[in-house]
Amino acid sequence: MARLSHWLAAFWPAPVAVNAQERLRAVIGAVIGVLFAAALSRFIGGTTSGMPWLLAPIGASAVLVFGVPASPLAQPWAVVGGNTVSALVGIACANWFGDAAVAGAVAVSLAIALMFSLRCLHPPGGAMALIAVLTHATAFHWAVFPALTNSVLLVVAGIAYNSATGRRYPHVQVAPRTPSNGTAGSRFSSADIDVVLSRYNQVLDISRNDLENLLEEAEMEAYRRQLGEIRCADIMSRELIEVEFGTSLQEAWSLLRRHGVKALPVVDKLHRIVGIITLADFMRHAKVDVHENFGERLREFVKRSTTMHSDKPEVVGQIMTRQVRVASADRHVVELMPLFSEGGHHHIPIIGEKNRLVGIITQSDFVKALHRRVQP
Repeated sequence: MARLSHWLAAFWPAPVAVNAQERLRAVIGAVIGVLFAAALSRFIGGTTSGMPWLLAPIGASAVLVFGVPASPLAQPWAVVGGNTVSALVGIACANWFGDAAVAGAVAVSLAIALMFSLRCLHPPGGAMALIAVLTHATAFHWAVFPALTNSVLLVVAGIAYNSATGRRYPHVQVAPRTPSNGTAGSRFSSADIDVVLSRYNQVLDISRNDLENLLEEAEMEAYRRQLGEIRCADIMSRELIEVEFGTSLQEAWSLLRRHGVKALPVVDKLHRIVGIITLADFMRHAKVDVHENFGERLREFVKRSTTMHSDKPEVVGQIMTRQVRVASADRHVVELMPLFSEGGHHHIPIIGEKNRLVGIITQSDFVKALHRRVQP
């Protein structure tokens, strides 16, 4: 009995997870898209030719183009290619087979096979192949008008309307990917997703990249739930050791060594951050990548010059990193995870009102916050 109940439950539809505004957007889009395709097709085909100027499968295509514009099945090539190829198959089967039932069955199956091969799988394509058989469309120009014409016009309307209402269309299906072992503390990598998808071996009505993004956002949401309302101001170090643009390299180096830190924020007279100077900046400009006498080379680099003119950098502003990634004090801590895990950042300056420096968060601060929150 339990198994039967579980089987029957599979017939119950899941709730549509979109709000009223998105539903209205899709409804209005369908009105505009179908009206645009119908009006122009009727103008092109005329009303006296006896040939249909709008085909029923276009209504089904409109559901996809305006209702689920991110779907791989709704993309321009899927709509135009799927409908046109299926129309050609339907016409061919109408000519080859005398029995409409046989011709229709063969047409739909061949249309699916071709759409798979041409990467334009589009559910209304099956209807397009079938309607070609049932209406005895034996002339191949039927695939150009109305099938191709209707499809192109609907796609044009879809591009204009979806773009105007904040939906990417065409929606990128194969985004450029760089080798990665996962993002932002993710427990899975891109390669893991590829393995699972190959094992699943079914068509998903969502692009592979959108699926990965959704999974990553779900993990980020889980981190937010675990970390609660912890914000940068709650964990940042408030005892700042900072320098200004004109601070000498010798003084800055002494501060780094004395306090055992690896970076110093650089601020202006209004206490706004203008850069950051790190151990790496010293090493890079002192050219200590050559291991011979690197200690002596570093000492000479930070030493103040005694001559009037020198080509050697003398102050912090000459070697600091100017592009600094900062975060506001009221920002959720979990949002810094990508910066520490992927961005290569070790120190994130925290700013408050009027963009003034109020603190700094290090990797150690971040790890401690995570540990305190998730430990049992």
